[in-house]
Formats: sequence, C-alpha cells, structure tokens
Amino acid sequence: MGKSFEIEGKLKVIYDIQTFNSGFTKREFVVEVEDGNYPQMIKFECVKDKTALTDGMQVDDPVKVTFDIRGNEYKERFYVNLNAWKLERSGGGAAGSPDPGYGDEDAPPGIADQPDGGPEPEEDDIPF
Repeated sequence: MGKSFEIEGKLKVIYDIQTFNSGFTKREFVVEVEDGNYPQMIKFECVKDKTALTDGMQVDDPVKVTFDIRGNEYKERFYVNLNAWKLERSGGGAAGSPDPGYGDEDAPPGIADQPDGGPEPEEDDIPF
C-alpha cells in the first residue's frame, strides 16, 4: 500500500452502494473540509468490504477519514480516486459538543458557543 493520508471534516453526503456486473461494489461519500472562507467538498470512495465504513454514520457527523490516493489511465484519460479505508467519528463525542479537553469554562473565547467549534462562515455569492 502507498502512503496514507488523514483528513477531518463533516460528513455531507452518503451515496448508495453501487454493484457492477462483475460483482465489484463501491460506495462514495462526501466530506466538507474547512478551508478559510471556502469549504471544500471532497468525494471519497470505499470498495468491496469497506463499503460498510459509513454504516451507522449520519450526515453532519464530524469524521476523520484515512485514505490513500489511487490513479489509473483508461483510453488515454487519467483518473484519481481517494480510496477511504478507515472512517471514524472525530471529536470524541456527539456532534455539536465542544472539542475534547475543553469544558465550556476552559474553551478559548468563542469556541464553547459555536456549534462546530469554529468561527461562523462568511456569506458570499460564489457558487463553488
């Protein structure tokens, strides 16, 4: 296996399992990752027995994804897939709770009263 990566964000979409004629199965899901003013929507896929990774997960759950990057070529076109092989809830608690280690009285200013522990996003009209 190549180098693996980790990223944390909020689960935004869980697609149905896809089964192909060959018997191959995959499931895709999207994680929203904060990146300044413009959050990134990153699509991952899990294959075969890993399609069960999202079982028990809900949209808006804070998650940590461990994945590797896979690339291939088909008919002179190149494709990249983010292949998830581990998915776990992040934050050590229920969604909306303060970060682990912070009681409301110990949190830095503004953290305890934010539902996701971060600043409010700014409104803009950019469609992506």
